[in-house]
Amino acid sequence: MAAIADDAVASLARERVDHRFRGLPPDADGRTVGELAAERRSLFTGGFTTPVLTLSAEALDHNLVLMERWSAGHGLAFAPHGKTSMAPRLFQRQLDHGAWGITAATPAQVRVYRAFGVRRIFLANEVVDPAALRWLAAELAADPDFRLLTYVDSVRGVELMDAALRETGTARPLDVVVELGADGARTGVRTEKEAEAVADAVAATGTLRLVGVAGYEAEIPDADAALVGAWLRRLTGLAVAFDEAGRFAGVEEIVVSAGGSAWFDTVAEVFAELATLSAPVLRLLRSGAYITHDDGQYRNKTPFNRLTGEGALQPALRLWTQVVSRPEPGMAYLNAGKRDVSYDLGLPEPQVVRSARDGSLRPATGLTVTRLADQHAFVSVAEGAQALEVGDWVGLGLSHPCTVFEKWPLIPLAAADGTVPEYIRTFF
Repeated sequence: MAAIADDAVASLARERVDHRFRGLPPDADGRTVGELAAERRSLFTGGFTTPVLTLSAEALDHNLVLMERWSAGHGLAFAPHGKTSMAPRLFQRQLDHGAWGITAATPAQVRVYRAFGVRRIFLANEVVDPAALRWLAAELAADPDFRLLTYVDSVRGVELMDAALRETGTARPLDVVVELGADGARTGVRTEKEAEAVADAVAATGTLRLVGVAGYEAEIPDADAALVGAWLRRLTGLAVAFDEAGRFAGVEEIVVSAGGSAWFDTVAEVFAELATLSAPVLRLLRSGAYITHDDGQYRNKTPFNRLTGEGALQPALRLWTQVVSRPEPGMAYLNAGKRDVSYDLGLPEPQVVRSARDGSLRPATGLTVTRLADQHAFVSVAEGAQALEVGDWVGLGLSHPCTVFEKWPLIPLAAADGTVPEYIRTFF
């Protein structure tokens, strides 16, 4: 199991609460995060100010257990994409629940991971920045237990990587995987011939070592199960062809990796078909959004909608806001907007209302967010909906966790009864 530095994660509890962390109780300023957590304040009566983003403790635990069980049951190793949360406490939980390592998108994210001791990192990008490559080489040289995999997808990229790494004089090669893309998609070579040229370029260096193939299926234009399956079979076919050509000679394990949060069922199906190769195969899934799921994009796209009987993810994110204005019939205005919520893949959904008069909860029936300003949500109130008053709390379900986490540096983890026993620090 990949490790994380317990002392580094524990140090987060020693950080002082202050004006940097919106939504937290003003009277908590000066306390450490650990001291505030020990008070187990109520989200609703403990001095928290709105808007405030929360994580459900129960949903988070459920999702961690479900994906651990599901990936293991389908013969997949798991390196969840850390860009979703950029939260070391959540990385620790993912690793504790069997993750092989954590995926990154940029060298800057790798720096955060390494600051908290993550020892296995899949960097899903080709790195051509000399400064970043020098830093990566230094990390590899300093820690023999650190394993890093990164993409290559062009001969020119390999040339740049080799030149930068040769300047460092490092004796430890950087492990790389050839990235396969698709026409009209994102990065990655488009043809098997191009993949062979990139692999040949890697073999000609002394600084890089080819250990596998990888890609990301969700960017295939008009993706459906058939298109994704066909592309994945190209990916596994490339691994077989490379192996038969001796391109993985001397490699301890061959890496074959794919898998966002929309097609991991198809990834599992196709990876299970992969023939025996000359070395053990690490079938590596990289889904990230599962940890919190959501109430929009991934609620609609999750493979668990198709995997009947194999469980269901639960949304863990909720933004609590307050009604600050009811200036006309049929409209209400909340004190949260584009600065607080994601809106790139759908507007927030009102889900629950907490009365400011007596604390009672009720479904947010008849309420719809129609648009967002910087600091306000415009809410349509249907005729016949239960009265919504200034001061009432409205809990919003959110779409696309990646663009929610980035807005909140310290997030209360709330139990179902509103008690807050922990805080999740993010690093964006």
